[in-house]
Amino acid sequence: MNRYPIWKNAIILVVMLFGFIYSLPNFFGEAPAVQISSSNSNAKIDPALMGEVEQILKDQKLDSTCMLLDPSSLRVCFESPDKQLHAEGLLQSSLESQGYVVALNLVSRSPRWLQSLHALPMYLGLDLRGGVHFLMQVDMNAAITMAMDRNLGEIRMDLRDADVRYAGISRKDQTLQLTFADKASADKAQSEISGKFPDLVLSQSGSAPEITLTAAFKPQAAVKIQEYALGQNITTLRNRVNELGVAEPIIQQQGNDRVVVELPGDQDTAKAKDILGRTATLEIHMVDDEHDIKEAIAGQIPFGDELLKDRDGHPVLVRKNVVLTGEHINDAQPGFDNRTGEAAVHIRLDGTGSRIFKQVTGDNVGKRMAILLIEKGQAQVVTAPVIREQIGGGQVQISGHMDTSEAHDVALLLRAGALAAPMEIIEERTVGPSLGADNIRKGFDSTMFGFIAISVFMIVYYFFFGFVSVVALAANLFLLVAVLSMLQATLTLPGMAGIALTLGMAIDANVLINERIRDEIRNGSTPQAAINAGYERAFGTILDSNITTLIAGMALFIFGSGPVKGFAVVLCLGILTSMFSAILVSRAIVNFAYGRRRVSKLLIG
Repeated sequence: MNRYPIWKNAIILVVMLFGFIYSLPNFFGEAPAVQISSSNSNAKIDPALMGEVEQILKDQKLDSTCMLLDPSSLRVCFESPDKQLHAEGLLQSSLESQGYVVALNLVSRSPRWLQSLHALPMYLGLDLRGGVHFLMQVDMNAAITMAMDRNLGEIRMDLRDADVRYAGISRKDQTLQLTFADKASADKAQSEISGKFPDLVLSQSGSAPEITLTAAFKPQAAVKIQEYALGQNITTLRNRVNELGVAEPIIQQQGNDRVVVELPGDQDTAKAKDILGRTATLEIHMVDDEHDIKEAIAGQIPFGDELLKDRDGHPVLVRKNVVLTGEHINDAQPGFDNRTGEAAVHIRLDGTGSRIFKQVTGDNVGKRMAILLIEKGQAQVVTAPVIREQIGGGQVQISGHMDTSEAHDVALLLRAGALAAPMEIIEERTVGPSLGADNIRKGFDSTMFGFIAISVFMIVYYFFFGFVSVVALAANLFLLVAVLSMLQATLTLPGMAGIALTLGMAIDANVLINERIRDEIRNGSTPQAAINAGYERAFGTILDSNITTLIAGMALFIFGSGPVKGFAVVLCLGILTSMFSAILVSRAIVNFAYGRRRVSKLLIG
């Protein structure tokens, strides 16, 4: 009556062995390490790099405990955080100029045989490892405005190519307004724009000699632009964070217009804010040397020109027509000007950019070309050299009173790309590593003391069946940790709270089973019949209560965000593992103890 078939016992044993093995890596802890990754295609992650790193550390008499090489990075482990920080500075100064990014990281201390089974520990969240958290708001209105500005330039060129005369074109808020002297020109322009810009809706107003043609985005086109801006910003932020060298960052969308950025282990909040919030883009324009700069300074700026300043504050008259943009940049690296020795940024263009640059420099030999750096809507002329000859090969250099730190930051921003819409940091938090370690200790202690208290109560109150419940509870803990590790979940403080809560909830099922067995014995059932009836009749109640809790957990996951989602995941998984351990594991132990012999009395209190 109370015997499981061999196949069922085998399944339970296999599952428990799986839970034990895949939860083990979380108990070995993590070793401080330095992670080396590549920031460009020339910097290879290969055994030669490992040999170079070994030699650098050997020359400084700095010992490492392990070196782990994979296709994307090289991780070097050390005994203490002090050696880790020393190695980071040493490797950064030696390898950064070669195109490598050096970052702090943590590596699991679990044995190689566990790693060969892909048994990995859970990731630690920001509140446990330490680091910085940003909540960033995307300016969706600015995304529409920027898209309309791009259309303005394209429409101006299309109307010129189509020989359509207009009196003026300008952007007003999120619309474009074109003025015409006659109805025929306005109708021709409307036909031309409608055919080439299907996302715009056009309307005419007024009468000759001042007819206004207004262009605005269709509602569905505006939504598409905003979604693209949010997606592009997330990609750009991810590129920038990778360039910062932060290991295992979290960058994800929150709502329709917000992005969460978490940088575990990064304590330099000011540096992170500066890099994430900047919007550097590169543009190349031709300098207008045909008109008098003094007249432009006095306010008489020629049509199609704009007056800017270089880094020394000197005015430069440049043409509005953009020759080349930063979209064609393949790579950008900090370096030095070979002629002057000052800091510079060396840029490599893609195939299209190389062809355009070669043609422009060939057509404008003897004229000046202005390289503009645009940040937060402000354009500045970095350099305006005279074109001496046609330049091929796609190699461009920008310099002009930069220090090495600024050259490094500008190169980083150009490599990562520009933000599609401005972003504002509306929330920031910094968690120190010591506070993270304290959170881990407190979370572990709360779980351990809770487990001990439950164990003492169950054994005192239910005797042997209480001991069986404690074993099942331990099995539930191992299984839950194993599943979270297999999913490579990120463990946060709410997640640890979810584990502690799951322990308290999981024992409820065993309490129901034990009380049902007691009732059966009081009603005169034999011990074997009481065991069977106790498990069978308690199952329905256990199932109902767990399903209702599971529904609540799924609602938290669907409608919650951030830490709430993490808590919900642990809660839902804990419900599933607790049902397995409370019903199957405990029944298997009871069957092993009582199922093969005659029993006159049960040790159940």
